[in-house]
Amino acid sequence: MPAPQKLSRRSLLVASAVVSSLALTAPVAAAKPSPPASPPATPPAKMSTVGGARLGLPGTQVNLAGGVPVLPKDVTARSWVVADAESGEVIAAHNAHWRLAPASTLKMLFADTVLPKFPRTLKHKVVPSDLAGLGSGSSLVGIKEDETYTVHDLWLGVFLRSGNDAVRVLSAMNGGAEATVKEMNEHAEELQALDTHAVSPDGYDAAGQVSSAYDLTLIARSGLQKKDFREYCSTVTAKFPGGTKKDKKGKTVRKSFEIQNTNRLLSGDSDLPVYQGIAGVKNGNTTNAGATFTGVAERNGRVLLVTVMHPEKKEHNEVYKETARLFDWGFKAAGKAQPVGDLVPPKGAEEAGSQPGSNASGEAGGAGGSGGAETGSKPVASSAAGDGASGIGVALGITGGVLVLLGAGAFLVNRRWPLPDLVRRRTRP
Repeated sequence: MPAPQKLSRRSLLVASAVVSSLALTAPVAAAKPSPPASPPATPPAKMSTVGGARLGLPGTQVNLAGGVPVLPKDVTARSWVVADAESGEVIAAHNAHWRLAPASTLKMLFADTVLPKFPRTLKHKVVPSDLAGLGSGSSLVGIKEDETYTVHDLWLGVFLRSGNDAVRVLSAMNGGAEATVKEMNEHAEELQALDTHAVSPDGYDAAGQVSSAYDLTLIARSGLQKKDFREYCSTVTAKFPGGTKKDKKGKTVRKSFEIQNTNRLLSGDSDLPVYQGIAGVKNGNTTNAGATFTGVAERNGRVLLVTVMHPEKKEHNEVYKETARLFDWGFKAAGKAQPVGDLVPPKGAEEAGSQPGSNASGEAGGAGGSGGAETGSKPVASSAAGDGASGIGVALGITGGVLVLLGAGAFLVNRRWPLPDLVRRRTRP
């Protein structure tokens, strides 16, 4: 079946849609498998076929027809995915559904689940119980007990410093870590991220905690429907509140300190330049998971998502270097290589699409609140500068509505989520 006709990237409403577009992305119905106790040494012979039968096969899946560049040879990741963020087409993949430890990339699921619940201006005073459950050696942003933080502060801590302390505080505000993990798993199921099983809200190593390159790409795509998610994951540097102290004059003061995003394709490093067009999303690294990363980047009007899990090569910043190579390949191959699968829509979107004539309307991924998805024809400008955060600001002006009007008030969910603009701000020199 041919793919739907490509539409303008500045179009905020799909001009037409056909029911068959949903059939292209419908996953094979299957019970969610129990997570393994530890990551396997080799990929299973059969994996999930959500997104297409080829994505369930081990090894590299790509259509190298005439004019399609050869994949880079120096990619050692155990699993990876290259996908078009707009159309959802998976351009190439390697062990896409291999269930592996996700590390802090799981914070994307945490954010996509919890971010809509609290306004960014809400203040919270941290009590000792808020920080319970922090794993030894956790990455921290520097949350202090008995200090007050805004929700905006906490999310900067989550995204820039991958702060498990910030995750724990937000989880406490959300009814506790156990309740939050339950919601995360429910949200993963709604997104059809069926390889994913959360045990800790922050991605800290835990028995049975797994995801896949396919799922992390799916989760990132859902998160990027939310304005606040886009802003936080694309912010390079920000000011974070420190502890309250008394100065030499005995006056109580509370100073801020600068934090920098640990995503090295976004912030750069001594052996790694900032990647051209990078706009988020999230990195992770633990003893069990090794290095994991999901990134989104734009070049010449094309927006790609790339996820890389567990590079076997242990060089410094290897996960980012392999991601950059796959981005480079993807931008050359996009539009030439026939897709090997698709990023499926959330369950709710499919259900709404199966009821023509209803007046259903909503947001991809269950967004809502201040972090919810937004609709409209204007690209979203960054609010980072006004909040004391500098960087790319809002990376992706993704239209939140995935519902299209088919006349007489009838709605149908289309699998395409247009990204009309990528509005970027660079850090000041």
